[in-house]
Amino acid sequence: MSKSTIQYIQTAAGERLAVIPEAEYQRMVEALEDRQDIEDARDIMARLKDGTEELIPSEFVDRMINGENAVRVWREFRGMTPEDLAEKAEISVSDLSAIETGECDGSFGSIKKIAGALKITVDDLA
Repeated sequence: MSKSTIQYIQTAAGERLAVIPEAEYQRMVEALEDRQDIEDARDIMARLKDGTEELIPSEFVDRMINGENAVRVWREFRGMTPEDLAEKAEISVSDLSAIETGECDGSFGSIKKIAGALKITVDDLA
């Protein structure tokens, strides 16, 4: 952008403003959005590297989106048997089975234990 395409005006309050062509303004907005996208990607990559974020294959996400029980999907994603998860969560296998099949929702305490055993948040099971 050449200096001649910039127009300067002064408001009644004395503030000096620069007026630029709309195309130049749009280019600047797009550049800022691109920069934000790059920063967001770097942040995600850092969280993946330090273990505070993880990638979940789409097949598991699709199963949850399609209504399959989140506890079961997460358990299988973690490669755990029902017995493994029940033991780690300190609940009975029958209680876990009832939660996974939808017979019951499980108490908040049970869901919190299951989430902890799966190394996820309670919100991930909602």
